[in-house]
Amino acid sequence: MDYVKAFVVGGIICALAQILMEKTKMLPGRIMVLLVCLGAVLGAIGIYQPFSEWAGAGANVPLLGFGNNLWNGIKEAIDKDGFIGIFKGGFTASAVGISAALVFSYIASLLCDSKMKK
Repeated sequence: MDYVKAFVVGGIICALAQILMEKTKMLPGRIMVLLVCLGAVLGAIGIYQPFSEWAGAGANVPLLGFGNNLWNGIKEAIDKDGFIGIFKGGFTASAVGISAALVFSYIASLLCDSKMKK
């Protein structure tokens, strides 16, 4: 049942993002930033953690979960290191995800032949 719940919740989040793409003039990059910021804000006001515990991977895998992960890292780093935690907490909490994105995008750039538009 946990798999079904995660699939449905993740699908709803993705469907809402797709509706934003179809019904507004927002570009995909801006929608991605909106989702990350929304996850951070929902984490800051305490709504995202109970939702994440209930929905499991369906809430943690999309960009909302990434924003919440950044927020949690910053909050822990501020408690531990003070003001400097604002700058290093997000990187510490999401280092694996950021590193994977950089490595796989570099590999894709080596394997794919991009063509510049004129």
